[in-house]
Amino acid sequence: MNWITSLQTAIHYMEEHLLEPITIEQIAAQAHLSPFYFQRNFALLTDTTVAEYLRRRRLTLAAHELLHSEHKIIEIAHKYGYDTPESFSKAFRRQHGIAPSEARKHSTSLKSYNRLTIQVQIKGAEPMNYKMIEHPAFSLVGIKQTFSYENGENLREIPKMWDKAYHEGVEDRLFELNNGVIPGLLGVCVDQTEMQANQMEYWIATAYDGDTPEGLSSLHIPASKWSVFEVEGPMPASMQQVWKQIISEWFPSNAYEHAYLPELEVYGGPNVAPQIWIPITS
Repeated sequence: MNWITSLQTAIHYMEEHLLEPITIEQIAAQAHLSPFYFQRNFALLTDTTVAEYLRRRRLTLAAHELLHSEHKIIEIAHKYGYDTPESFSKAFRRQHGIAPSEARKHSTSLKSYNRLTIQVQIKGAEPMNYKMIEHPAFSLVGIKQTFSYENGENLREIPKMWDKAYHEGVEDRLFELNNGVIPGLLGVCVDQTEMQANQMEYWIATAYDGDTPEGLSSLHIPASKWSVFEVEGPMPASMQQVWKQIISEWFPSNAYEHAYLPELEVYGGPNVAPQIWIPITS
């Protein structure tokens, strides 16, 4: 089952269980992915989080029911997962711009978020520059921070982490320490779902051979086969675009599977194109 088919299966599951308190673990299981990788892929391909998609769809259906039924607002609120009329009204107003009671007047505009449909399209006209390499185990040193990937917290907070590392001189220190197999700075995503639900660890690091310097942490990367993609164009949009191409085009077109080791974003410095390193199995 390729990633696109997996995503469509998971979307179908969400739609069939919109009125139930389903968990990200249940949804990701339909795609045969860990919650971390499923939510990352979903956000990249749809530009929204799983939680936001569920919220938008439920409030879309709730608005339709307000217009076409005589059910009390409190009944509709409970049906779509809200404990109180106040919480339902707040969420409804945030999406539709009006209160539920106003929606029943039939003369107001509402926002409809339709069910996602993943369609097969003719793609791939734009080339992807990549190479396959096999690499022995190596070590990284750097700083790390734990984020929740629920509701896209990691997407908001990781850029702040990079900004802080730049202003505090951490990036310069890591560049000076870099003596390992990969030149430059690394952004590293580590899935920690088995340790705590909805949790990931993010590193700003560099490849380093030696004892761990004071104030930094170390991370061991096992030996693996890697698919290395070049990223061309203005950042950060070009990086996000290549990630989307990897998930929506490259993986479905190849027999490789993700090895579920940490992924690397490599920033080699001025005049050096960034790279994305994906651990794979054949």
